Formats: sequence, structure tokens, C-alpha cells
Amino acid sequence: MSKFKLTKTFIDDLVVIEPTVFGDSRGYFMETYNKKDFEEIGINANFIQDNQSKSVKNVLRGLHFQTNYPQAKLVRVISGVVFDVAVDLRKDSKTYGKWFGVVLSSENKKQFFIPRGFAHGFAVVSDTAEFAYKCDNIYDQSGEGGVLWNDEDLNINWGDYIDLNNIILSEKDKKQKKLREV
Repeated sequence: MSKFKLTKTFIDDLVVIEPTVFGDSRGYFMETYNKKDFEEIGINANFIQDNQSKSVKNVLRGLHFQTNYPQAKLVRVISGVVFDVAVDLRKDSKTYGKWFGVVLSSENKKQFFIPRGFAHGFAVVSDTAEFAYKCDNIYDQSGEGGVLWNDEDLNINWGDYIDLNNIILSEKDKKQKKLREV
């Protein structure tokens, strides 16, 4: 039996994963990834790189994707809280252009598996958040792509989680195109 609980979303292949947490008076222990156990729950990504970032409240990173070397990602929060979003960009998908969001936190310990073919982004809900993720392909700057975070066709409810009047964006994310232009 797997140490991971998989919850499917309404978008095929996009899943939330909850690890088994072993806790006692000393604290807790959990596996965040185990190739054999992930294969048992249907995730066969071959992760080759780990990344980590730290951001302050109201930072929104995304919505990013890779064109030359698409990446599947397994994302989680080490400290703090984020609202994490994936947008289906798979042209042949019945959910093309649809998004799903989940709150990830150091408390709930949930992870989000985002297959290749999705744009991804997150907004920091807590004062700070440390975000970690695995990728199954190399990063190639020349293949960077993005979708505008507030594209009205997507209608992502970021404002339920962060103060949109004080949002913090990179210059790159301010200039992304709408999905219909990508």
C-alpha cells in the first residue's frame, strides 16, 4: 500500500497528493517522494531537478510554462501558505483553458502534481513562504512561456487569497499575454 493519498481533480492527470505523516512528541517525519510509491499511484515522472524559492506575502509567480522542454512538476510548501494554480494548455484536452487551484501549506503538507502541458503559478498567502518543486526536464530560458495572471478568460480567483491592490509581480509577469494570444 502506498504512503501517499492521491486525490484527482476535474482535470485529467492533475492531482493533489498527501503524504503519510508520522508524528509524535518530538515532531514528525514524512516521505515527500518515493519513485516506487508514486508509480503505484500512477505518477511515472522521472524527476531530474529540485528547485526552491522564498517569497513574501502578495507575491504572485506565474503563470509559467516551457515550450522547448516541457516540465512536469511536483510542488509543495516547506513553510507558509500559497494558493497554487495550474492551467491546462493541452490543445487536445477537453479541459483546455481550464484551471484548478489548491492551497498548499507547511501545515497541510499537500503536494500538487502538474503534468507537462500546463501553465503554473502561485500566490503567497502568508507573510513569507518557501516553495519547493521537482521537475522532470531541464530548464531552457529560450523556451519560457507565460499566460497573464489576470486573464479574464481564465478568471482565476486570486483575490480570494491575496490583496490584489498590493500584488507583487515580476516585470516579466506583468507583460505576459492572454491565453488566446499564446
